[in-house]
This record gives sequence, C-alpha cells and structure tokens, in this order.
Amino acid sequence: SLSAGLDLPGRFLFAILTLMTLIANLVFIEEAVYIYRKVPSSKRSIIIWINAAAPVIATASCIGMWIPRSTMFTDFTAAAFFAIVIHKFLMMMIKECGGQKLLLRRFENGRFKISTGPCCCCCLCLPRVPITRRTLFWLKLGTFQFAFLRPVLMFLSIVLWTNGNYTLYNLSPKGAAIWINCFIGVLTIIALWPVGIMFQQVRTLLICKKIIPKFALYQFILILNHLQAAIINILATQRIIPCAPPLSSSARGAYMTQQLLIMEMFLITLISRVVYRRSYDDLEPPECTAEEAGDNKQTS
Repeated sequence: SLSAGLDLPGRFLFAILTLMTLIANLVFIEEAVYIYRKVPSSKRSIIIWINAAAPVIATASCIGMWIPRSTMFTDFTAAAFFAIVIHKFLMMMIKECGGQKLLLRRFENGRFKISTGPCCCCCLCLPRVPITRRTLFWLKLGTFQFAFLRPVLMFLSIVLWTNGNYTLYNLSPKGAAIWINCFIGVLTIIALWPVGIMFQQVRTLLICKKIIPKFALYQFILILNHLQAAIINILATQRIIPCAPPLSSSARGAYMTQQLLIMEMFLITLISRVVYRRSYDDLEPPECTAEEAGDNKQTS
C-alpha cells in the first residue's frame, strides 16, 4: 500500500477520490432500487447492469489506487464487466423496441445500414442488409462473443502472469501480451460494430426513450476505460511520463489512469441517474401506430 508513504496533499487526494467512489456506489444503489420498483422485470436486470458499469470501474480503480499490486486484477475485472455491458446495451435497444418479435414487425421491410463504425464507416458502398431473425442473431452473436471471450482471455492472461510469461508492458513479438492484446482489440471492434448498426436503425424510434444520451454515455465509458488507458500506458512505456521514486513510469501511468477514471466515472454515474430516471412505458405496437396514422389522414 502507498498510503503509508503519502504526504498531506496526497492523503487528501486519496480521501477525496475514495469519497467520490463511495458516493458513486450509493447513487447506483439508490438508482437500482428505483429501477427494481418502477421497471418491468423483462428490462430490469439489463438496465441495472448498464448503470453498474461506471460504479464498478470506479470501485476497481479505487482498489487499484490503494493497493498497487492488485492493479492487474482490478483492470481485468473492470474490462471483463464492461465486455458484458456492451452485449447488454445491444439487448436493451432490442427490449426498448418491444422485444425481437415487435422489432421485426416494425422494420419488416427495413434494412440495416452496415457501413457504420468502428469497422466499416468508410465503406459506403456496402449493401444494406434485410432485417430478419437471422441478421438479429448475428448482431447478438457479435456482442456475445466478446462478453464470453474477454473474461476467458483475462483469465488466461492472469494464469500466464502468475507463471511469469505475461508482462503487461512487454510489447515484443516474443511476449504473450502483444498477441493477447491484439486479439482482444479485434474482438472489441467486432463487438462494437453490431451496437453501432442497431443504434443507427432505432435511434429515431427510441428518441423518446433518451437513447441518444444513453448511447453517448456508453461511448464515453468505452473511450475513457479503453482508449484513455491505452494512451497513458503507451506514454508510460515510452518513458514520456517520467518516473517519480518510489514509482516507476509504468506504475505512475497506472496511478494516473486510476485517478482519472474515478473522477470521470463519478460524473458519468451522476449523469446516468438523470438519463435513466424516467417512466418506462412500452412503445405502442406497430398496428396501433399504423391505424392512428390512417385515422389522421381520414380526418384531415
């Protein structure tokens, strides 16, 4: 633990960040109770999982900050949890449309635009894919593979690390870290693609469900937890972040990542409470909306 060697400003910073983590968890618990009472059981667990992403990452970062030796375990825990959240976010969009059957009825003549990020945002010539049960299955499989394989790869990394074969900052081709991280990167891109495709399709339909700010929060967590951490790790590995005894460059980089994540996830938890706190009424079935449109035309 570093707490014994901290000066007064350092202890104050640790206390503030720990308090932020505690408040984030209390806000999440209060929100989870609200969701449990107000939300239908079919959507309840999915929405609680998505809301838990920011508090879990903040808690893992706080533990890693107080106990630096646990950093690898806490980072892996947060990463594995968010891999499941990516799948849950796709399922939430389907559930908010009334479930798979109603989604297929709403868009029975529609087509998915697959030229979207992060895979194919530049490939505008790609054909649109019909919205069928089969294409929905492939979209769900795209996120599920990440939710399943990411924890498996995390476990493999920890096993190799305990055996001395895995070093996080060893990016040589002979080390296991670069191959595992590259494979995880490919799986991440494959998993994010179906979420982007589904969001493009349902965002106008679900605008009353605040799907755009929800998607923005999900994207912020993704960028901060993965891209920000990767950039700081690269800067630390290249010694651009200088060492400050007793901390090496890599330890100091991990330290900075944890402190930033606690503050960022604290803010995202507060914003999530505002965005997700609403009445969870179902959308009208497709037949009702079609009949209303016909009635409006007749009266006009």
